[in-house]
Amino acid sequence: MSRPMPGTEPVEGIDSGWVAEKITPSFLSLPTRTSKPRATGVTHVLDKGVNITELSAGIGFIAGYTDIWKLGWGTAYVDPGVAEKVALLAAHDIVACSGGTLLEIAWAQGKANEFLAWAADVGFAAVEVSNGVVDMPIAEKRRLIERGANRFMILAEVGSKDPQAPVSPAQWRREMRSDIAAGARWVIAEGRESGTVGIYSGDGSVRESLVQALVEFPVIFEAPRKDQQAWFIRALGSNVSLGNVAIDDVLSVEALRLGLRADTATLTVPGLAKTASAP
Repeated sequence: MSRPMPGTEPVEGIDSGWVAEKITPSFLSLPTRTSKPRATGVTHVLDKGVNITELSAGIGFIAGYTDIWKLGWGTAYVDPGVAEKVALLAAHDIVACSGGTLLEIAWAQGKANEFLAWAADVGFAAVEVSNGVVDMPIAEKRRLIERGANRFMILAEVGSKDPQAPVSPAQWRREMRSDIAAGARWVIAEGRESGTVGIYSGDGSVRESLVQALVEFPVIFEAPRKDQQAWFIRALGSNVSLGNVAIDDVLSVEALRLGLRADTATLTVPGLAKTASAP
């Protein structure tokens, strides 16, 4: 293949004999983005079960914009290629994380220690600890965080998956503070894949008072929908940490962060009238 043009760099494809050129333009004035390893501005992806062939083909094109890759729910447990997937993510500087529901089920069956041993054997760098599915006391959640923090980066999720569960900013703050004290690196504000619980009302609109109560923490806001992602970026800036981003949406979320979509264009063109209302 010919030498890359200036301002480009090679990107490996699925076939090791094939190399594409990644063009990195710099002529626009854009918001400043944090760089890896990010303390803010994290993009946390939800993997619903992508196979290793598809992942190998596309990971090079989104790796620079992806920080944490959650293998959702219990998909890691039934994926025979999970260790290979986790190793591929690590090779691209992406933290692989197990889904919180899987640990909740293991805990409910008295198998939390076996889960942690399995996660270490697979090569997971991070584990999500949550209590949104089973009736796990806060004290037990804290003990799980403490137990896992010596081997993994812990992401502790706060909030119920039940849309009828009461939402209290004060209670969420107490739980996040407790999770961090126990050893959690990040706390996750529940929104589910649907974006209709936790930090959202049933119609997907943001519970703004709840969000404002949480911004002091190292929090990843689950934001699966474009209108929700745009709201957070407009309200909290380009380097807000967003979670449950679909794999196919990683590049579009980065464009939102940089003001390269109509929903956030006010970041790059000051004085521009808003083109979308908050969800």
